Amino acid sequence: MQKFVLKNNIGNNYKYRVDKDRNSMKKKIFITFLAMVYLPLSVLASGGLDETKMRVNQMKDGQSLSQPDFQTEKFHKKYKHVTKDGVVMQAMELMNSVNISKYSYNALMGNNLTERPFKIEFKNLSDINPEYASFDALGWQKADKINRLKETLYIYINEKHRNAPPEAIAALLAHEAIHQDKFASLNEETYAWTLEAATWVKMLEKNPDAANSASSLVSRENMLKKLFEKGDYTNKYIKKAVYTNPGYKRLPSRSPGFEDENL
Repeated sequence: MQKFVLKNNIGNNYKYRVDKDRNSMKKKIFITFLAMVYLPLSVLASGGLDETKMRVNQMKDGQSLSQPDFQTEKFHKKYKHVTKDGVVMQAMELMNSVNISKYSYNALMGNNLTERPFKIEFKNLSDINPEYASFDALGWQKADKINRLKETLYIYINEKHRNAPPEAIAALLAHEAIHQDKFASLNEETYAWTLEAATWVKMLEKNPDAANSASSLVSRENMLKKLFEKGDYTNKYIKKAVYTNPGYKRLPSRSPGFEDENL
């Protein structure tokens, strides 16, 4: 099996079909979620985080990810159309620092099917629906109030992950940025999970201490990393986890841009 390689033309592959479908159907608000893998409770244990250990700044590929402080004000203008949260800004700087997550970074910044930046924030997901309380994140697509043909993508990260290392937030966002329309599938989730794992591996090359956080999001990332490594850096075991995940049991196997079984 071929080792995981980033598809640089994600989005462009299926933009024509999405544009064509948009003319024949009324898009509705939709939800895509990162369903939690069912793990032993010992793996899902969560706890506090020494926040002073997890501060990052802009850097070149190969440099250390840890910095004493992150100057949120410095990056406010850069990310004002995406987020107001400093932790998300840190995560996005990390995403922009390594090649594996740059596609997702650019998508979050506006190079996506909507041609608008994503909006990202932490949120108590149970306020939306009690059933979402345990989800790691929710993706929403909303039509513009004035121009119904214009839409904006939203990512709501579970509030419980606010103190997770920015490296883990970066991996999560690398995944979620893949979802840019309402056509979800098992192939798309497999690719997104694998990209998340690959991003986490790259982040840990620079800051191995991030893997030691008691954050439940880090538990998720470490689990994906194990599956990724077990499959010799392919999607072999991640794919099995996706296809057997109860949260995805109603998804089709393919969706626009993700028709190939060997992604």
